[in-house]
Amino acid sequence: MQRLDLLTANDGLGEYPQSYYAAVNPKLDPFPNATGEIRCDVCVVGGGYTGLSSAIHLAQKGYDVVLLEAQRVGFGASGRNGGQVGSGQRQDQDFLEERLGKPAARQLWDMAVEAVDLVRSFCGEEDINCPFHPGVIHAAHRKRFVAEDHRYAEKLRRDYDYDLIDDLSESQIRDMLASPIYYGGTLDRGSGHIDPLRYALGLARKAKALGVRIFEESRVQSLETASPAVVTTEKAQIEAGFLVLACNGYLGSLQRDVASRVMPINNFIVATEPLGPDRQEALIRNNHAVADSKFVINYFRFSDDHRLLFGGTESYGYRFPKDIAGAVRKPMEEVFPQLAGTRIDYAWGGTLGITLNRMPHFARLSDTAISLSGFSGHGVAMATLSGKIAADVISGQAEKFDAISALPSLPFPGGTMLRWPLLVMAMVYYSLRDRL
Repeated sequence: MQRLDLLTANDGLGEYPQSYYAAVNPKLDPFPNATGEIRCDVCVVGGGYTGLSSAIHLAQKGYDVVLLEAQRVGFGASGRNGGQVGSGQRQDQDFLEERLGKPAARQLWDMAVEAVDLVRSFCGEEDINCPFHPGVIHAAHRKRFVAEDHRYAEKLRRDYDYDLIDDLSESQIRDMLASPIYYGGTLDRGSGHIDPLRYALGLARKAKALGVRIFEESRVQSLETASPAVVTTEKAQIEAGFLVLACNGYLGSLQRDVASRVMPINNFIVATEPLGPDRQEALIRNNHAVADSKFVINYFRFSDDHRLLFGGTESYGYRFPKDIAGAVRKPMEEVFPQLAGTRIDYAWGGTLGITLNRMPHFARLSDTAISLSGFSGHGVAMATLSGKIAADVISGQAEKFDAISALPSLPFPGGTMLRWPLLVMAMVYYSLRDRL
């Protein structure tokens, strides 16, 4: 079955991937499996940012919370992504204004600002202790894109009161970023980057300290969304007044309507050998992160021990390619030719959830069950905020949830059966467009 494949096709049961993040971050002691009959106020399914943030905010409101994770907390995209905490939504404000109108677009912008602030605040807490490094460069790989980037930055300053974004000319970006392929762009000083697994593990520690009952290796086999909700794992049955599905790309067949709108895809990252502080500063000044303008985006930054973490390429089957390092080395050396032959110490893949409109998919499954997913590669901040939104919904404040759930969210053509080949064809087209 699809869900079983996604959870085990590329990873061992109960094991973190062989990523740089897993190598350098001390693991939490394993949480127990769920067993027997369990009752709670809220059952959260999924131990990534959305699920952990939901559990934290619900516990802070006084709810008795059970969190179920099929593998380990932070096992999925939350613990293996590029670590960039971007401002705004996945779609830009022009897109949102055109389709939703300016008031709704402004509401979504303000939510995205709140999301980054929430991540920054969590990172600064003693029990989470995850450094937040400010600054993300958006790099234009075509000269014709630069004027549009600068126009959009001016729009954010003028219409959204966002004065943390600066224009970069060709000479300025090449002074900040030692790559020959970019012609300008912007620097967003309100965004930043973090170690994503360190952050996820910190959220889990905080949730546990608040009294959340976390169960790992407790894969949900079935669920009933009526009141009370009933969630069944191999060894347990959980009865809850409310249910939060926070599964993103790992939902599988648990909820078919959501699965038809949120598609799992894979993305890949490498970590080079340590390059040292001087070489780091020569390649990317001031420890900013970078994301470029390609449709199949390149995104990269430095780790705290001066390794280049470079993400790029995508795949649309369940299995990761056999040579991830070789696949990612190609775009890395295109961006930084001076790194040709540099040793790659870690290479890993991850599964995320995308939607057709590249906006989050929030859905009410019943009067007492909700799903929040589909962050489309923009999830560090928005998934964290979605947990706060889930807690607000359960406590009777649904304004932000309703704003996102009202967004048009069409199923992928062909549903869960044909979406793969259709998306592959589309991605081949866009990949060719990037090259040409």
